[in-house]
Parts: sequence; structure tokens; C-alpha cells
Amino acid sequence: MARQKKTSTTDQPTPRAAGALPKAPTGIRGLDEITHGGLPRGRPTLVCGAAGSGKTMLAAEFLVHGALHHDEPGVFMMFEESAAELAQNLRSLGVDLGLLQQQRKIALDHVHIERSEIQETGEYDLEGLFIRLDHAIATVGARRVVLDTLEALFSGLPNHAVLRAELRRLFRWLKERGVTALITGERGEHSLTRYGLEEYVADCVILLDHRIVDQVSTRRLRVVKYRGTPHGTNEYPFVIGARGISVLPITSMRLDHQASGARVSSGIAGLDAMLGGAGVFRGSSTLVTGAPGTGKSSVGASFVDAACRRGERALLFAYEESSSQLLRNMRSIGVDLAPWQQAGLLHIDASRPTLHGVEQHLGHMVDRVRELQPSVVVVDPISNLTMSHDDPALKATLMRLIDFLKSGGVTALFTSLTSDSAADVASSQVGVSSLMDTWIQLSNLAANGERTRTLQVLKSRGMPHSHQVREFVMGDHGVDLVEVYLAGDKVLTGTARVAREAQELAASDLRRRDHERRLRELANHRQAIDAQIAALNARAEERASALEFALERETLQAEGLGARSKSVAPSREPATHAARPANGAGPARKEAR
Repeated sequence: MARQKKTSTTDQPTPRAAGALPKAPTGIRGLDEITHGGLPRGRPTLVCGAAGSGKTMLAAEFLVHGALHHDEPGVFMMFEESAAELAQNLRSLGVDLGLLQQQRKIALDHVHIERSEIQETGEYDLEGLFIRLDHAIATVGARRVVLDTLEALFSGLPNHAVLRAELRRLFRWLKERGVTALITGERGEHSLTRYGLEEYVADCVILLDHRIVDQVSTRRLRVVKYRGTPHGTNEYPFVIGARGISVLPITSMRLDHQASGARVSSGIAGLDAMLGGAGVFRGSSTLVTGAPGTGKSSVGASFVDAACRRGERALLFAYEESSSQLLRNMRSIGVDLAPWQQAGLLHIDASRPTLHGVEQHLGHMVDRVRELQPSVVVVDPISNLTMSHDDPALKATLMRLIDFLKSGGVTALFTSLTSDSAADVASSQVGVSSLMDTWIQLSNLAANGERTRTLQVLKSRGMPHSHQVREFVMGDHGVDLVEVYLAGDKVLTGTARVAREAQELAASDLRRRDHERRLRELANHRQAIDAQIAALNARAEERASALEFALERETLQAEGLGARSKSVAPSREPATHAARPANGAGPARKEAR
């Protein structure tokens, strides 16, 4: 109540066409979206419900919002609580009615009616009430009026005909004054109100309901009728928190949020590589499902750790571990979140799921997000928000939360518990996988006497992603993924992968040693061949030398024989040969034979 709204597309009333019914904004988150702008201006609105459903709170917030934000003073006329009691009740929400009274923005008037103290002296009518109310309106120039409640005003009146006539007269009088009136009434057994007439003469009727389902308290709001304008007709959950009433209707969450093309890291290098190498889209929603012990919380912790390392603010809702326990457990795998918490970048909101119903949890989450304005939100796990896994309210609540975070550009990661059996992975336990942009499945594979964690990306909208099943490990340096190890047509993980790696390493070493042996044999063989070639070359050289020697000897012998022959020939010629005539003209002489 009495708070400034942060910028959000879902907080603004729907624009009205020219000539449409004038409306007075209530300032209640969600209600103005359901009514397309607020309550009918200058007309009476009836808010009915059982005790404890929030009628007085809604009426007070409507009056205070008009006085503070729309310059519309108001009159709060009460017939049950005193002005001091109402002021004390609203002070817990940060509203100082005494100050507003001094500023003449709100007038409080407690009309004490005790039937036993009244003596009828004539026909019953409301003329005295009209005079008193008219004076209060004139005192502050009121534009808004609250009457709380009608049953106290007409209690003990036996004549129903007179009662009906006076009710019509009251609503008509409020219309003639042109004030935007809000009248509260008790729920009847067979009708919306006890007398069954107010809902017919009011221009707008809002029904509040407070019910208990599976020992969990929930509140619902429904606009039963609204003359002259379209409105949401469904039943919407609402919560009363530290800032007043908050309604988050599905109809107000239109799919008109902007989609960012920027990417942010998940904090796990191997997972970023599987998601196209750059992580998830900023402002998207990621679902991490898996059985107990698969590492869902560790993935969430890595996600917020990466955000804080980027200098962004992160908000972690934990529903299984306390803040101290979560910090200790994450420190054991090398993810130290304590420095980020001390620096104010990380806020851990830990509570038991049974503390509130799903609507109260949703309202608390929305308030915390609006208060802290984080860039990253992690909810661990969403499956613990209800005791019943087939609770239809859980999916609707998560749908509201996802749309709310997307409308604010908040990157979200949700973890969800699934069965440890070999069930169909195409369905998450709470049935919200279709609402998510990225779905990561963690599994435990039991083989060879051990359990091995695996990770696979079932879907990731708007980006190429890996379809492989990767081994998921947690060590002293955080979370990481092991490279895919293929053995034929199988993917090996855990001890099987280690054993196969050892086998292949031993086989590789054996092959290396065999290669070295064969290379040595080849070298030795080459050396032997080289030795043989050297021996043959030596023998060839020896034979060549012997042959050359023999040839030279024979040559010398031949040359010596020729020389002797030439030396012997002159010695055998006759002595007369020298006395032959000089001119050679003498007769020839026969040689002796």
C-alpha cells in the first residue's frame, strides 16, 4: 500500500478508448489489470466475502492510493472497527492514517451501532447516516468513500422490505453525490451477500474467497460483474503481504516482452559450449530437472556465481537448504558464494515450502524481485512449493512467475525434482517444461557397480545446441563436463570410461614399444646389409686390383717380348750387305737357303 510502482509493462492499466467508462485506479497490483483500469468512477462497487478474506484491507488500500497518488481525498466510514484500531492495523503496512487525517486527505468516521441500545420511535431510515456522511465528504472534499460493512449497519433490522428500500436509497444517494464508493459486505449462504440485494444494485461486484486446501490457506478474487466495461472473469489468487494486497492474474501477463539477443554464461564452460558456445539468452528461463543427487543445486549455484562474477545482482530462492548450509555445501565443490553475499551481489532467500501456500510464495518472490531488482533469479526447487505434485495451482503460479520475470528482462533458472526411475524424460514433474526456453536434464546412470551423472540439453530455443549426452562431474574446482568418449557405437562414462582409457593407453604404449622394436630391427638389418655391401665392395676392389695387376703384368711382358724381338733382328743380317754398291745397281744375290 502507498508505494511507488516500479516500471513494468504489467503494472500499467490497459489504455481505454475515448468515451469509455471512467475508472478510478485502485493501486492494487493486478486488480487494475483485471478491471482494465480500476473501479467505476462515480459509481458504487460492492466487495463481498467471508470473514478474513481481505475486504477491509482492499477498501483501505483503494482509499489511501487515491489520496496519495491521484489527489482524491476519501472518507472511511466504519461500523465495526474504531478509527484507532484501523490506523493501527494499517500502520503495519507503512500507512500513517493519522498523518493523512492531519493533511485533510482522509476522514475517518466510526459509527457505533449497538442494536440493544437503539429504541425505535418511528420508521427506520438512513437519513441520519446521509447527513453524517455528507458532512464528512464536505470536510475533506472527498472523491472516494468506503463503507465497512453493510451488515453492521442493518444488523437487527427485522423488516426486510424496509432494508431493501434503504439499500437502494443508499446506493442511489452515493451515485447522486458522484463519489466513487466501495461498500463491503458479508458473504451469504445462498447468495453473494447476506441480504441478496446489494449485488444487484451495485455497478461492480468483487467476490473475495478465503479457503483451506490440504491445510494450506489460499485467497481468491473474482470480478462477478462490471457494468459497461469488459473485465477478467476468472478466479485469481491474491496475497496480503508486507506491502498490502497483490494480485497476479494470467490475463495481465501478455506475451509482449522484448526478447534479448545477448547471451550470458551458465558458469559451466562445458555447458556453454553445448549451448552454441555462449550460454543462454539474457532474460530467458532455464529448467534443470533431475533425480535427487544429480547436481541440480550445484548447477544453480554455478549460475549465480557466474552472474556475480559479471558484477550483476543475483537472487537465490532455496527451499531445501538454509543459507549457511548452502554456502558450506557449495564451497566443497569449489564454488564460494560467501564473498558475493558479503558484497551485496547475492541474496539468498531460504524458507520451508510449507511456510506459505503457492500464492504466498509467488507474492513474496515478486516483492523480493521488485525490491532487489536482480539480473538473475534461481528457484531451487520449484517442485517443493507444494506437497501435491498434481496441484493445478502450482503450474498456474509458475506461469505467472515466469511471465513476470520475462517482462522485467530477468534471466531465471528453475530446478525441479523428477523421479529416479527410467520414466519418460519428456515431462517434468510439475509440467512447466513447455514454458521454458532451455531444458537441461540431469540423470544418474547405474552401471558397473557405480552411479554416473550425465547431462543433456533437451531443448534450447533460438540457438544451435548439442544433442550429446555428456558426463557431469563435480570436483574441487566447480562443475564441469567430460568430453564425449565413444567406444564403437557406445558412449562410455565413469569407471568404464576410465578403464577403457587405461586399456587404450596400455595398448598405445604396447604399439609404441612394438614400433620401436621393429624400427630397431630395421636399423640392424640396414646395418647388416651395409656391412655386406662393404664386404662385397672390398672383395670387388681386391679383384679389381688383382685384375689390374695381372693386366699390367701381361702388358709389361708383351712389351718386353716385343723389345727383345726387335733387338735380335739386326744381328742376323750378312756382312756383305755393307759392300753393296752405293747406287744399288749391281745384280741381285740370292740368299742362302
